[in-house]
Amino acid sequence: MTKLPKIALGAWAWGNDGTFGNSLTAESLKPIFDTAMDNNLNLWDTAYAYGMGTSEKVLAGFLKDLPRESYLISDKFTPQCADPSSDTAMADMIEKQLKLMELDHFDIYWIHNVWGAPKWTEELAKYYENKENVPMIGVSNHNLAEIKEADAILKAHGLKLSAVQNHYSLINRSSEDSGILEYCKENGIIFFSYMVLEQGALSGKYDTKHPMPAGSTRAETYNPVLGKLEILNAELKKLADKYGVGAAQIPVAWAIAKGTLPIIGVTKENQVLDAVKAANVILTAEETAELEKVANSLELNVIRMWEKEMK
Repeated sequence: MTKLPKIALGAWAWGNDGTFGNSLTAESLKPIFDTAMDNNLNLWDTAYAYGMGTSEKVLAGFLKDLPRESYLISDKFTPQCADPSSDTAMADMIEKQLKLMELDHFDIYWIHNVWGAPKWTEELAKYYENKENVPMIGVSNHNLAEIKEADAILKAHGLKLSAVQNHYSLINRSSEDSGILEYCKENGIIFFSYMVLEQGALSGKYDTKHPMPAGSTRAETYNPVLGKLEILNAELKKLADKYGVGAAQIPVAWAIAKGTLPIIGVTKENQVLDAVKAANVILTAEETAELEKVANSLELNVIRMWEKEMK
């Protein structure tokens, strides 16, 4: 299996699709990319859906002069972006993405969500079953039954499910409560946790006096519950002070302590440097349990429009 770093870096915001309410340019992102590569954070997570190829193209521009073995690319098949009437929709999408990124293979390739997923997983398996350079194959935003179904489909074609990617954080542990984390552990599947910082809500940057900028979907989700989040962020700060890091590093260190591989969205150089620090923080079992106790007491529901509670 490909050796992976402790943390993956997400290029969702690089698609400028409005989710993050900001406008990023290749010029502003290049130093972020360089800082990450200089610190051996070389696993990049993107998708065609992030700006309909925008994120992929920006990332491709940074990769083109680098040795292929120096970086890892995680990309996704988003069913809603494909032509469901085409018999070659899967092959067409993979080849379009490879061309966009000027690559001959991906290192990890995902079914992005469950919309028609069994059909698309079958098509993905057929595409790769006789290919060289088969990537790790993963599914995202799947519940336990759907994960098991995907694994069975892949096995029928001589392949295996290698990765699961779900929203997982201190305030959304449904992938743990439903048994997904345990299933992954038992079956040698790497669990990638995304939104461990809840798009900045668990970074210590925002509170009732300093809400997220209006006009983004994340502001609509988190600004109404900042009063509750202040309680958890205060606990994060206590641990951050103990370990000599920023509050944003603690939820990431928690996700690593839980045996997951967090995907951290990066739009600033300091976020990359924070990720490096977070990878070096080792929380105790008592500390992780206390954080979870505080988080549970808040009784928050931050399931987003594209996902569901994992049961």
